[in-house]
Amino acid sequence: MPSHDTRLPLSRRGFLLASTGAAAALALAPAPAQAVARRPFGRFGSPAARLTPQTLYIDPKGRGDHTTVKDAVTAATGSGWTLVLAPGTYRETVAVDVTRTEATWIGASEDPRDVVIVYDNAAGTPKPGGGTYGTTGSATTTVQADGFTARWITFANDWLRADHPGVTGTQAVAIKVQGDRSAFHHCRFLGHQDTLYADSIALTSFARQYFAHCYAEGDVDFVFGRATAVYEHCHFRTLNRTDLAAAPYGFVFAPSTAGANPRGYLVTRSRVSSEAPDAFYKLARPWVPSSDTTARPSLVVRDTWLGPGVDAAAPYTNMSDAFPWQNQRFAEYRDTGPGARITVPESRPQLTAEQAESATREAYLGDWKPWREEC
Repeated sequence: MPSHDTRLPLSRRGFLLASTGAAAALALAPAPAQAVARRPFGRFGSPAARLTPQTLYIDPKGRGDHTTVKDAVTAATGSGWTLVLAPGTYRETVAVDVTRTEATWIGASEDPRDVVIVYDNAAGTPKPGGGTYGTTGSATTTVQADGFTARWITFANDWLRADHPGVTGTQAVAIKVQGDRSAFHHCRFLGHQDTLYADSIALTSFARQYFAHCYAEGDVDFVFGRATAVYEHCHFRTLNRTDLAAAPYGFVFAPSTAGANPRGYLVTRSRVSSEAPDAFYKLARPWVPSSDTTARPSLVVRDTWLGPGVDAAAPYTNMSDAFPWQNQRFAEYRDTGPGARITVPESRPQLTAEQAESATREAYLGDWKPWREEC
């Protein structure tokens, strides 16, 4: 049974309503103004007292080495850089290419609500040079490098369907992660469709990713991709929709695991809540992309609380009838909550106790143990 934090994280919708204000308008409880002014980088040093020679400080108010994350990434060439982000809203797109390995990003306040990287491109947004961005191009943040770690940061995409009624490409990615050994601790991922893209750099690359004590929200396929990804002690929240009159409103997970990869998504000791009506969301559907019709999406949800927003009678559905979910690798184990009730057994494949012994973070991540990492 997962732990339940009674303080619900500020949602993307709340963030949007307050995005023009300062920290107080965001319903935060910031440190006293004088303390923030003296120590915008908290316990993580400053340009005058760097943690290491490869530590850069980012502050939109100009008290660091750079005022934007993009400029800091550009300056941090090679491997092993640490970026410390002062509280603020960083409205920009950021890309960490394959050469910038072993990077660490730290939200200086140690509260992810204080440090927000956000932009508003969607798949159907026109590009300045012609065409549209597409799903991948819509990402606010893209991480291709191996060994990336982020702590206490919000990654968001605040594009809204209601503001763009003529756009059909409504995918709007907050972050796309492709590198191996990518870890996120106490981070938030805010969006609607395709919020968190946990993927790999190539079809033959089995990228391992780890998300611990994180919060993700959205509606359609908002956690998706072909990575081998473990979500531990995470909170997934499905959003309400006013543009649809009937269920389903969307789908939490849409893995696209390569057929040769024995392990896809593992969700453990987590919870799924909803602000939508009961049973209006599916837990998952398999994504078999046109670029890889041999994919066999893999998802195990275990020891997780599923709220009433999940359709307990039919938690899975097809994305394409050519690839029925029953032919994929979906299973559950010891889940609890109203959304986990087994009323139609054939609709809820369950692991045996013996099979569950291999559905662990250790089995999925191998010799990489990110849960032992200290900041």
